[in-house]
Amino acid sequence: MKPVDILIVGVGGQGTVLASKILAQVGLDMDVTVKVSEIHGMSQRGGSVVTQVRFGQEVHSPIIQKGHANVILAFEKLEALRWMSYLAADGQMIVNDQELDPMPVIIGAAEYPEGIIDKLQDALNNVTVVNALQLAEKAGNIKAVNVVLLGVLAKELDVPEKVWLKAIEKTVPPKFVEVNKRAFQLGFREAV
Repeated sequence: MKPVDILIVGVGGQGTVLASKILAQVGLDMDVTVKVSEIHGMSQRGGSVVTQVRFGQEVHSPIIQKGHANVILAFEKLEALRWMSYLAADGQMIVNDQELDPMPVIIGAAEYPEGIIDKLQDALNNVTVVNALQLAEKAGNIKAVNVVLLGVLAKELDVPEKVWLKAIEKTVPPKFVEVNKRAFQLGFREAV
């Protein structure tokens, strides 16, 4: 497997860290080298959370350089816009069509930017927009947005679905495994 660089971006509370753990488990189960780096910026208060996951036969560093991510998995639109410069020219942006107001917007010091999806589509070659919240609700838990997005990501990677489902079983607390499997499958099969 050639090296794959995936940047996961979102805000605190969206499950970006769990998503990165599931993704790392997928790499381990495929018997390739996995490197993970997490950056938490006031994550418990809704601040940015960024995880860099790299895996393949030879991966030496967990850091993804600007302009080199094969995939950016964005859990929130504004975070997608903030981090789009990290996407490679031939990379894939997968973005959840959801707005979560950052603190400056909440306190009235700024306005949430309009037209983010249009800006992403104008600037990037390959953007997939997903209503992951709706699919997570259909799966049975709105907190499963992260795993819905992993299902969409799975379409882009050459990894069998059963490997993903096994990684979910190994990573997610037992009482949430079934809802997360449903969320993954909805993302994998229904997201456009």
